[in-house]
Amino acid sequence: MIYQGSAITVARGGDEIATLTFDLKDESINKLSSAVVEELDQALQAIRKESGLQGLVIASGKDVFIVGADITEFHQIFEKGEEYLVEMNQRVHGIFNAIEDLPFPSVAAINGLALGGGFEITLTADFRVMAEDARVGLPETKLGILPGWGGCVRLPRLLGADNAIEWIAGGTENKAKTALEMGAVDAVVAKDKLEAAARDILEQANRGELDYQARRKEKQSPLKLDSIEQMMVFETAKGFVAGKAGPHYPAPVEAIRVIQKGAGEERERAQAIEAKAFAKLAMTDVCYNLVGLFLNDQAVKKKASQYEKQANPIELAAVLGAGTMGGGIAYQSASKGTPILMKDIKMEAIELGLKEARKLFIKQVERGKLDKADMAEKLTSIRSTLAYGDFEQVDLVVEAVVENPKVKGGVLAEVEEATGDETILTSNTSTISIDRLAENLKRPENFCGMHFFNPVHRMPLVEVIRGARTSDIAIGTTVAYARKMGKTPIVVNDCPGFLVNRVLFPYFGGFNLLIEQGADFQRVDKVMEKFGWPMGPAYLLDVVGIDIAVHANEVMAEGFPERMAREGKNAIQVMHENERLGQKNGKGFYAYEEDKKGKPRKVGDDQAVELLKPLVREHQEFTDEEIIARMMTPLCLEAVRCLEDDIVGSPAEADMALIYGIGFPPFRGGALRYIDAMGVAEFVKEADRLSKTLGPLYAPTEKLREMARSGERFYPTTGQR
Repeated sequence: MIYQGSAITVARGGDEIATLTFDLKDESINKLSSAVVEELDQALQAIRKESGLQGLVIASGKDVFIVGADITEFHQIFEKGEEYLVEMNQRVHGIFNAIEDLPFPSVAAINGLALGGGFEITLTADFRVMAEDARVGLPETKLGILPGWGGCVRLPRLLGADNAIEWIAGGTENKAKTALEMGAVDAVVAKDKLEAAARDILEQANRGELDYQARRKEKQSPLKLDSIEQMMVFETAKGFVAGKAGPHYPAPVEAIRVIQKGAGEERERAQAIEAKAFAKLAMTDVCYNLVGLFLNDQAVKKKASQYEKQANPIELAAVLGAGTMGGGIAYQSASKGTPILMKDIKMEAIELGLKEARKLFIKQVERGKLDKADMAEKLTSIRSTLAYGDFEQVDLVVEAVVENPKVKGGVLAEVEEATGDETILTSNTSTISIDRLAENLKRPENFCGMHFFNPVHRMPLVEVIRGARTSDIAIGTTVAYARKMGKTPIVVNDCPGFLVNRVLFPYFGGFNLLIEQGADFQRVDKVMEKFGWPMGPAYLLDVVGIDIAVHANEVMAEGFPERMAREGKNAIQVMHENERLGQKNGKGFYAYEEDKKGKPRKVGDDQAVELLKPLVREHQEFTDEEIIARMMTPLCLEAVRCLEDDIVGSPAEADMALIYGIGFPPFRGGALRYIDAMGVAEFVKEADRLSKTLGPLYAPTEKLREMARSGERFYPTTGQR
C-alpha cells in the first residue's frame, strides 16, 4: 500500500502500475470535499516518492466515479471572498497538474458518473477509458459558476473550442458514445473490462505505441486557432449562448470568455484566468441562489426518501378521467415503467387521452430518446376501459375528473367500491379540500391529494396533500409513485389552494389591483418577465385558462376572505364573462394565432384592452420597481403564511414548490430566499408601506414582524453576503 486515507487509497500490485482509488468512507458516492482534495495532494506526494512505477490508474470504488465537488461546502467557502477563492483554485490546479506531470503515463477508468471536478480530474490523466453506461460532464454553469479546476483549459484542447463550449455552456451530462465520438475519452468498454482496458493502454504507452507526452503537450499548449478562427468560434458562440441563457444567468457566456482569453496561453496562465473568473462568479447573488436551490432540492429529495420508506409497492396504477390531463398522467406513468389503466365514461375522452399519450411518445421517438419498439411496448402498458372490471388489482388510483366537488366525491366513492382494501386513492385537484372530498369515503386513511401541474410531462412538481385522516402509508405510497414517474413530490397539508395556488393567487390579486389603478397589463407582463418569470401574469392566466382561474379565485376568496375577497368584478372575471378563456379558445388577455409549428403565439388584442377600461378607478403612473413590489409582496407574504400555518414543512420545500410549480425565477432562489436577500426588516417595511393603501393582502404577519425585530432569517446566515 503506497497511501491509505479515508477517501483515497493508492495500491501497487505485483507490477509497476499503481492504482489510485477514490472510495469515500461511509458515503454511497464520491465527492471532492476540501478534505478529499487534501488527501489527493498527500496521495500524489506518496506516489512521487515511490520508485519504479511506470503507470497510474485513477479509479473509483463506488458505483459512480466522482459526482463533483462537495456543494454543501460552497456557501461557507464562497463567504471567504474572491481573493481566497482565487488562491484555493490555484492550489487545486497545482494538485491536479501534479497528476498531469507524473514521470509516467496515467489513465482514468471512468466507471460511472464523472461530473464537475470529478470529470476535471479525469482530464488531467493522459488517457480516459469509460464504461458503456457512464456519463461525463461539466454542469457548473447550472450553479452560476464555471469549471474552476481546469475544465475551461483542458476540455477545449481535447474536443476543440466549439465542442467544449457546447458542453460547458450547456452544462450537459454526456453519454459514453458521445464522449468517444468527441474525443473526450479514448475507449468505451463494458464495466467489467474497465480495469483491463486501462492497464492495456498504459502498456501500449510504455511500449511507445501511444505517445502520452504528445497528448500532454497538446493539453498544456495554446489552442490551435488563428485570430480569425478564434473570432468566428467565440463571438458566434457568445451571441448564441447569451440568447439562450438570458440576461439573468451570466456564467455560460463568462465561461466562453474564459476559454477565449486562455486560448492563446500556456497551461498555468490559462488556469489563472479561469481561477479569477470562477471567483468573480462565485461572489454573485445568482450563484448564491442557484447553490441554495441545489441544496434545497437535495433536502426535498431526502425528505421524499423518508416518506418512501412507508410505501406499498405499485405494480399497477389507474387514472380516472381521460382527455388531455388523463392522457398526460397515463403517458408519464407508462413511460417510467408503471402500467396504468385509463378509465372514462365516454369513448371520445378515452380516444383523446390515448391520442395525447401517443403524441408524447412519438415526440420521444423523434428526439431519439425511444425507438419504435420501446414506444409500442410502453403504449401497450396503457389500457383503456369504460368499466371498473380490473380495478381490484390496482394499487393506486389518480382521480382526474372535472374540478367539481360533487362530481369528484361521487367518482371517488364509486371507485372505492371497485378497489381493494389497501388501494390508495388520490385526487388530482388543484383547489378542493381533501377533507371535503374524503367525507363520503369508507377508508379516508387511504386517500390524499396528488396535484399534477399542466402539462404533466414537463412540469416537475407534484403536490401530495395530506388530509386530516390520511395515513402515513397513503402519503408514502403516493410520494413513491410520483418519484417513480420522474416527478418531485412535496407533501403539504390541506387548505384552500394547498400551497402553490394559495401562494399564486395573491400574486394575481396584486395584478388585479394594478389594473384597477390604471396599469397596462401588457407592461406588467413585460416588467415581470424582465424580473425573471417565464411569462407575465396576464399571459400566465391565459395559459392556465381563465375559467380555471375564476374557479380557483372563488375558492381562495371563500377560504381567505379578509385578504383575497374583493367587491366588484376583477380583470379575470371580465375576461370570463366575455368568453375569453385564454389559449384554449384563442382569446383572453391576448389573442392567439398558430405559429409555423402549430403552437399558439400571443398577439396584442385591442378588444381586451377596451374590456378592462371600466375597471379602472384611478390612473397612476408606476415605475418598474413599484410594479415588482406590488406583484411580489403578496406572493411572498402568502408563502410566509403557509410556512407559519404548517401547510408546508420548511422554507426549502416552499421555495422548491414555487420554482417547480409556477416557474418562480430560479436565480432568485424562491419567495423566502427572496425575502432574505432583501432583508426581513426591509421587506416588512415595504409591505407596511403598501398595506396602508392596498389593505390586508399586503400586511405582514406578526411573526414576520418579530423576525424583523430580532434579525432572524428563513435560511441560515452561512454564506450570506
